[in-house]
Amino acid sequence: MPSNRAFATSVAAVGLVAFAHAVLTWPPVAVLAFFGGGAAVAFVAEAVVINLGWLEHHVGPKVLGVPVYVLFGWTGAVYVAFRAALLVTEGWLAVALAAVLATGYDVLVDHRGVADGRWTYTDDLPGPRVRGVPWWNFAGWLAISAVTAGLATLVL
Repeated sequence: MPSNRAFATSVAAVGLVAFAHAVLTWPPVAVLAFFGGGAAVAFVAEAVVINLGWLEHHVGPKVLGVPVYVLFGWTGAVYVAFRAALLVTEGWLAVALAAVLATGYDVLVDHRGVADGRWTYTDDLPGPRVRGVPWWNFAGWLAISAVTAGLATLVL
């Protein structure tokens, strides 16, 4: 298991590489919409669940309880999913496919963060869990991934 610092650095690096790719391939307004808007949406969503007491992050640095690396990782993962979706379709269908792909990615990896002690789900909400990760996390990924990809779709 990599250290928390190595983990946060690698997650942020993925986001930065995705950002660099977008800068080279998209108009600036689309880059700003996707990465600026997507980071803002992700920040608000994370802050809400943290303040509700449903999630606790154990890796910093943090702003209002939200680790900074999460904003890079979120937009990087959604960007990769969106660009993959754009290879096979376009418009709002690509947005929907990107949301499904990004959520599928989270289903595959989120439990590792829990197992490695990087975050803890502290809610007691009823409903199914996948490897200790609550259903609402995946619903959030689906919705926020769609909003993030949709922001770029509006200007592309």
